[in-house]
Amino acid sequence: MSDKTNVLLVGDHTDAPWHPLEPAKQELTRILGEDFLITSTEDYNSFTKLDRKQFSLCISYTDCWNRDLSPERTSGIIQFVAGGGGLLVIHNGISVQRSYELIQMIGAKFTGHPPYQTLDYYGSVENHPLLEGVEDFSMEEEPYMFDFDPFTKKTVFLEYEFDGNRYPAAWEQAYGLGKVIYLQPGHHAPSFKPEAYRRLVLNSARWLSASTK
Repeated sequence: MSDKTNVLLVGDHTDAPWHPLEPAKQELTRILGEDFLITSTEDYNSFTKLDRKQFSLCISYTDCWNRDLSPERTSGIIQFVAGGGGLLVIHNGISVQRSYELIQMIGAKFTGHPPYQTLDYYGSVENHPLLEGVEDFSMEEEPYMFDFDPFTKKTVFLEYEFDGNRYPAAWEQAYGLGKVIYLQPGHHAPSFKPEAYRRLVLNSARWLSASTK
C-alpha cells in the first residue's frame, strides 16, 4: 500500500489551445513524485465527485477559457474545498473562474496579460512557510493580471516585476475548512524548470495536503 498522498490533476488534452495538460503533468510528476501519486484527467465531471477520502488535494490546470463549468461541477469543487480539501491552481487553471462563486473561492479574476517575456519574481512575505528554500528567481512567462475579490482575505506571498511595478504572482487563502493556493507561473513545460519554482510547487502541495489531514 502506497504511503503517498493522492492528488487529482484536472486539465485538457484535446481542447487546450494554449496550455495542454500532458507537458505540465510530466513536470508535476517529477516535482511531486516522491510524496504524491498524481491521477490526471480531462473529465470535468471529476469535480462533481471529488471526495477527500480519495484525494486530499486537487490541482487545476484547466484551459477552459470559453467554457462554463456546470452548476454541478461548480458545486462539487466548492464543497470539496469548503469541506476541508486543498486546491492548487496553477497558471491557466484559474480559467475555471467563469462564475462568481469560483472567483471568490480562488480569490481573484484573470483580466489578461501583456506579451510573454522575462519576469523577475520576489518573495513578498518574510518567513512565509511556502517560501522556505525558495530564492528570488527569473523566468520567461506570461505576466498574468488579476482583479482581486474584495470579500476574501488572502495573503500574496510572491510578486513579479513588470514595467517598473510589482504584481501578485502567488497567494493563499482559507475557504471554509479548506485552503487554496494560486501560482501564476506555468505557461508550458519550461515554466516548471527553475529550481526555485519547483520548490515552490512542492511546498504548496505539501502545505495544502497537510492542512487537510
